[in-house]
Amino acid sequence: MGCAPRGVSPHEYLPDAASGDYVRQVKTPVVTVIGVVIALLGLLFALQGFGVIGGSAMSNTSTWSILGPIILIVGVAIVVVSRRRGV
Repeated sequence: MGCAPRGVSPHEYLPDAASGDYVRQVKTPVVTVIGVVIALLGLLFALQGFGVIGGSAMSNTSTWSILGPIILIVGVAIVVVSRRRGV
């Protein structure tokens, strides 16, 4: 079939893939990395909004002072949910 690892029969391999275990094993780290990236961007936006990081049109603006922490919380929530549920 081409999708089974070397030395593993496709008949042994496909039931795991069909049950979703293989997809879950691949998907969880991907979702976790996406959540971490979103959290880091939220932190960056918040620091720019609070004026800690300057040199940007986003610096010292109340919009990013509000949106940055919200984006950070969303990113952390994605990481927590993906690690607990194995999304």
